[in-house]
Amino acid sequence: MLLQSIKMAFSAIAASKMRSFLTMLGIIIGVIALVVLVSIVSSATSSITEQVESMGNDMLSVSIMDDKENPIKLSELTALQNEDVIGEVAPSAQINATAKHGYNDETATVYGTNAAYYDIQGLTLGQGRFLKTTDVDNSSYVAVLSNELATNLFGSADALGETVSLNGRNFQVVGVLEKSDSIMASLMGNSQAYIPFSVATRMSDSGAGITGFYVSASEPDRLNEAEDTVNSIMMNRLKQDEDAFSIMNSSIIADTMGNITGILTLVLGGIAAISLLVGGIGIMNIMLVSVTERTREIGIRKAIGASRGSILSQFLVESLVLSLLGCLIGVALSWVIIEIASVVASAYLTFQMSGGVVLIAVVFSVAIGVLFGIYPANKAAKKNPIEALRYEG
Repeated sequence: MLLQSIKMAFSAIAASKMRSFLTMLGIIIGVIALVVLVSIVSSATSSITEQVESMGNDMLSVSIMDDKENPIKLSELTALQNEDVIGEVAPSAQINATAKHGYNDETATVYGTNAAYYDIQGLTLGQGRFLKTTDVDNSSYVAVLSNELATNLFGSADALGETVSLNGRNFQVVGVLEKSDSIMASLMGNSQAYIPFSVATRMSDSGAGITGFYVSASEPDRLNEAEDTVNSIMMNRLKQDEDAFSIMNSSIIADTMGNITGILTLVLGGIAAISLLVGGIGIMNIMLVSVTERTREIGIRKAIGASRGSILSQFLVESLVLSLLGCLIGVALSWVIIEIASVVASAYLTFQMSGGVVLIAVVFSVAIGVLFGIYPANKAAKKNPIEALRYEG
């Protein structure tokens, strides 16, 4: 009986192809909105979260706004590493500089730091080495360049061992970082150079004091303990003035981003669900028209013994088939759209269709087909066979 109802449903849909397609259009658009939007947001969230974590998700960033006329020295940061919960500590001095090699020049961000910065920030070398402790101790004029800066200054030539000028001072290039196409790298800028902290302080106007540094936890799950320890040490060092410094916990960035994208997913999912509901109203409307047009057919079927249940199931199955066909077409088009989006944004993100979202779309479509098909199907099943046979249309 169910198989027969499905065959009759397909026959009714095929008999009026354009009307059936327009009826399904609401479901198709709703499914595309749900699957594409939620899948893209989900993929983007996963990709950005991975990129944030690759930059160091067990890291604290400390900024010093007021050193109380007693600048913090490198030796004090070294002492921080004696704490059990502290992994590594790296000072950071930032300078905007003009980088030159030959006739090529580029505006670059120069970071003065030490060897620990490499591990804390999760950098990756493409060539050479990163800064060493001896570079800082000896105030060596050596530099590590980002891949983009090295390419802009040296082209396809090997930059290792060459000399680059930063604000008029010559540095020997000892390393080049691996190329990064991540969104985070693009937002932060890719033209960067890393030099010993002791040299950076000579180039800046801020003096030899440390105005900012990074701290990693000894273990990823002890980051909050490390934050408490650093906060306590800095409070003692800066005369209990909590406004003299600030600490940013990098894990908060990932958590905040997760919360924001989670809310965005719910909002977009809600908008898509409304589109599906509108599609359901379209299905109910067309099914009511179909019941009216097929009144004599219903009368004939009842006259030869068709039960109320069989009439009900016939129209209910037809409504369900319309909804599911719209869902399948919507899922197929969603896959095409997501593939196109992946190709367009391949340099930064990879989008994937979420199986969970597709399942939700299918379940929602089934629910809509049943809920919005019950009233028309029940109306058809309740028709009086004699009055239905007399119906002239």
